[in-house]
Amino acid sequence: MIWLIVKYAITAGMIVLISEAAKRSDRLGGLLAALPLVTVLVLIWMKLEGQTQEKIANHAWYTFWYVVPTLPMFLCFPFIFQRWGFWVALLASCLMTVLLFWGYALLLRRFGIELM
Repeated sequence: MIWLIVKYAITAGMIVLISEAAKRSDRLGGLLAALPLVTVLVLIWMKLEGQTQEKIANHAWYTFWYVVPTLPMFLCFPFIFQRWGFWVALLASCLMTVLLFWGYALLLRRFGIELM
């Protein structure tokens, strides 16, 4: 139980650190958010918890493929935000990401990569 609390505290601490950095500097906040800190933490947690090499490698492999269709969200969000506000931009960006992910998964299936 203590281990789970430590994991929550460190992971939540990273999010707070990034949001606080973003208050002070847009660039620094963006840089920290773009770093794969959560994935690195997950890989560390998996290793420390005794997951197999295959399981850890698969996590990294699928993380790569799942990141790609999320990237357009970060390009579209600022434009939608300026025109229709935060909540509309967030909802539209999330919906767009889901649709892109679905299409991307169908495309990759043709090349033998199963995401769904």
